[in-house]
Amino acid sequence: MIKIEGLSKSFGSFYALRDVNLEMNSGEYWIIVGPNGAGKTTLLKIIATLSRPSKGNISINGSISEKNRLYIRKQIGFIGHQSFLYDNLTAEENLKFYSRMYQLSNAVERISSILQRVGLWERKHDLVRTFSRGMQQRLSIGRALLTDPNIVLLDEPFSGLDQSAIDNFVELFTSLISPDRVIIMTTHNLQLGLQLASHFAILSKGKIVQKGQASTKTFPEFKQMYRELTGEAK
Repeated sequence: MIKIEGLSKSFGSFYALRDVNLEMNSGEYWIIVGPNGAGKTTLLKIIATLSRPSKGNISINGSISEKNRLYIRKQIGFIGHQSFLYDNLTAEENLKFYSRMYQLSNAVERISSILQRVGLWERKHDLVRTFSRGMQQRLSIGRALLTDPNIVLLDEPFSGLDQSAIDNFVELFTSLISPDRVIIMTTHNLQLGLQLASHFAILSKGKIVQKGQASTKTFPEFKQMYRELTGEAK
């Protein structure tokens, strides 16, 4: 589904990513871990087609061109640090706005299903500015799921959440796993990431220093490997 070959991304003389090679397939749940500044968010933005590599190639269900870029974006649900929600609109109005933007033909049914799935049905008429951080994150996920994407990108989704909210999100993300979908998540929570993932990649200074199947590592083994490869204690 996603094939990344020799990908590099530079900002002037600084390389955020260097010669990254990854292949991610349907049914897989990937975690991308690494220290701050390792290039995790940059990699997700390139996969989301929100940024372009300086070198190398990325293909998503085939090659990406100007003609099919919009079509590919509709297959991707991206949840980043910004919610892209409108504070002065209700939860339902936010999803209606994005359903019009995506030109969804089954918008009413889809919005109803999404609000129930992310646990906001009872708050659908409330303004987003009244929502907690966790509720806004839930609605942001709902926005990203409107098109039923087969690629879901999660950039530090647990940031700023309390343990109760984290537990609820673990349940929600687990429910997203599907044979027809690949999920890619960046996280600083190594233990939780390993618990959720089928595959992992460790980034350090813009390079993939290790990748593999999550089931082959216990958490202590994974933590030790991470420390040795990145020099960062976790």
